[in-house]
Amino acid sequence: MRDYCGHHRAEPVSVHRANRHRGEVEAVIDGERRILCLTLGALAELETAFGADSLADLATRFSSGRLKSADLTRILACGLRGGGNRLSDADVAEMAVEGGVAGAASVVGELLAVTFGVAAGHETRGEALASP
Repeated sequence: MRDYCGHHRAEPVSVHRANRHRGEVEAVIDGERRILCLTLGALAELETAFGADSLADLATRFSSGRLKSADLTRILACGLRGGGNRLSDADVAEMAVEGGVAGAASVVGELLAVTFGVAAGHETRGEALASP
């Protein structure tokens, strides 16, 4: 793609930006900027996967800060599917998240914060999720 001066410009990976009011967040995964969103379908999938009886149970589990790497993978995968990415959990497990494990925990923390309405000033970037 060339700009008006004739210089070569790289095509943007994503033309859409995350809308936090819709519960969306952005993350760079496998070198691409992707949108993640925990839609109702994604939340239902997480309830089933984690054996939660309700959204409140799911939120309580996530707020404990004790998530395994498999949990991070599942939440990322559900968020990516909710954001329109057609990826399986196995696909996501093989992908690199910018910032490594800490980056993945940060994305999950941010995604959970916008989904469950964590107030500003609380742990909204995954700090609790990344701690041992």
